[in-house]
Amino acid sequence: MHLIHEIILVDDFSENSDDCRLLCKLPKVMCLRNNQREGLIRSRVKGADVAQAGVLTFLDSHCEVNKDWLRPLLQRVKENPTRVVSPVIDIINLDTFAYIAASSDLRGGFDWSLHFKWEQLSPEQKAKRLDPTEPIKTPVIAGGLFVIDKSWFKHLGKYDAAMDIWGGENFEISFRVWMCGGSLEIIPCSRVGHVFRKKHPYTFPEGNVNTYINIQKRLLLRKNLKCQTFKWYLENVYPELQIPAESLSKSGIIRQRQRCIASQKADGQEPQALNLVPCSGLKGVSAAPQEWIYTQDQHISQQNLCFSVHTLFPGTQVVLLPCREGDGKQRWAKVASHIEHMASRFCLDTEIIGDSEDNNREVVINPCETTAISQRWEMVLHELN
Repeated sequence: MHLIHEIILVDDFSENSDDCRLLCKLPKVMCLRNNQREGLIRSRVKGADVAQAGVLTFLDSHCEVNKDWLRPLLQRVKENPTRVVSPVIDIINLDTFAYIAASSDLRGGFDWSLHFKWEQLSPEQKAKRLDPTEPIKTPVIAGGLFVIDKSWFKHLGKYDAAMDIWGGENFEISFRVWMCGGSLEIIPCSRVGHVFRKKHPYTFPEGNVNTYINIQKRLLLRKNLKCQTFKWYLENVYPELQIPAESLSKSGIIRQRQRCIASQKADGQEPQALNLVPCSGLKGVSAAPQEWIYTQDQHISQQNLCFSVHTLFPGTQVVLLPCREGDGKQRWAKVASHIEHMASRFCLDTEIIGDSEDNNREVVINPCETTAISQRWEMVLHELN
């Protein structure tokens, strides 16, 4: 306790202001309540700005720290203030609160769809670590749990306060730390438990939509700090992340159990709707309306018409519109069993038309849910010659 100067809770305009008031009765705890919903990033910056100590520790509220968790983190920052360090993140079961230890041979990584992932250290990396308590250099951190020198945090430009919605801030700060003269480490001797939730427990007052921002200030910051390029980052920090080679477009069906996505017959009207109907292979009819091309630039197309959405709100219908190069609303990525809309980060979903299970279903986008059967897809594709 003597290492903790204060514990700052930020209440981002929650529906119950009593939570913070009651928690303030605990030792060293203070509460900041926003007058309006600010989002994760501005709330974190607000807490960091009022903090009195020289070192900042960011923690999600749904965490439980383990024994002797703080000292190893502080020691690394004390030795070098440009280090940003994270504990090993253990798992707290959502339903039972059981505490499950995670592997200490993991580091943070990502793929080209910018999905964070934990990856095992390679045999070569393990061989270099003669002591299992040695810090692990990591290309990116998970984002919710880390320690950073306050002066270094300010020097780097804090967080990008133009970020309105949760998600992606860990990549932004990770890239900036490495490219602007710092380093990221995971400290095996420090462990913190984290409750991994299945869905957001809060609402989005303005709608959970993609927010476009002007990044000129962040580009100027990078220039003023004389930071390295992202090419330097790939070559020196994360060489294992290979730049994907161009692959041929692929063709095939998009299936959900015995149903496939099909285009409706053209009637000269735009936009053209999509339906989920029995797969043609089971009915012995022409498969043309169910044949799709997945292109190199992540379009799903048929006869120069692409999967598109007009708005980025939940429940928005997916329709066919003329393919447009560079249109973010027409890009889709296969992520495990989901097909993710790149602009909204929502997932391809279906909704029943009418009140019968036998009716056709229309294709929409909705917030991604790991347990939703209606969001599980199989893309049966083969390369085009």
